[in-house]
Amino acid sequence: MNEPTHQPVLLAEVLDALAPRPGASLIDGTVGAGGHAAAWLDATADGRLLGFDRDAGAVELTRRRLSDYGDRVTLVQGSYAEMGRRAPALGFAPVDAILLDLGFSSIQIDDPERGFSFRYDGPLDMRYDRRQSTSAADLINGLREDQLADLIYQYGEERHSRRIARAIVQSRPIESTSQLADIIAGAVPRSKDRRSASIHPATRTFQALRIAVNDELGELEDVLPQTLDLLKPGGRLAVISFHSLEDRIVKQFMRRESQDCICPPERPFCTCDHKAALTLISRKPIMAGEAEIDDNPRARSARLRVAERVG
Repeated sequence: MNEPTHQPVLLAEVLDALAPRPGASLIDGTVGAGGHAAAWLDATADGRLLGFDRDAGAVELTRRRLSDYGDRVTLVQGSYAEMGRRAPALGFAPVDAILLDLGFSSIQIDDPERGFSFRYDGPLDMRYDRRQSTSAADLINGLREDQLADLIYQYGEERHSRRIARAIVQSRPIESTSQLADIIAGAVPRSKDRRSASIHPATRTFQALRIAVNDELGELEDVLPQTLDLLKPGGRLAVISFHSLEDRIVKQFMRRESQDCICPPERPFCTCDHKAALTLISRKPIMAGEAEIDDNPRARSARLRVAERVG
């Protein structure tokens, strides 16, 4: 049976950042198709891996792909925001490294039934975990016009959010990805900028819906503090983000936790008693080189940030 494929981004950079060594342990919060996970297991000889993913299909695919590693691998269908509770119970605390790859996989994009992409006609789903109740269709057909506009603007950074929301409400009920994409395309003025014109007008709205359906930003804000309790002194945290909203959260967290004092600048003396928990490995994000981008265009937007747990 031919397995669907997914190419992990920044693979060499992630391995370099996480500094794998024999016997080391990794929590992969977004194990996906197992690309980063397999590379870690190969690099650590007898190292162990705990992988989380909300997508049942991704967990089963990774289980098959990593079966040769035997009991070195533990996989959990669930949110990475549960790692603070579940990792210790599974014998993964403290660990040497934690990886969060915040992108969703090409396997999900290429499955029309998942509804993540307007390239294919499919139901308006967009749930990573199909056990949850709220889908994109529920938001599209259930929210008020002002709520839809705010969601599209906040999570999609779409300046035509009010036009789009108005067109959506006037076209309800909306049942498919292609129907929604056509409505958005008809509502958004054609851009005169060549670069903007090359981006489908539904791109930002689909991003906003996916983020909202899966509470992606809320889960990221929840998990980052948990990583501090799970990492060994000298352990590494690596996060790959794909859009500015995620990257901003990661950057602010790492910068805050790398400072001894986080009091407002106008305060004459420190009252917060905050102590630095992280050391920044790089103050700027690590990005893919041209060769990787040519081979895997989705790597163009990837931003890798790395920090080390203070001893």
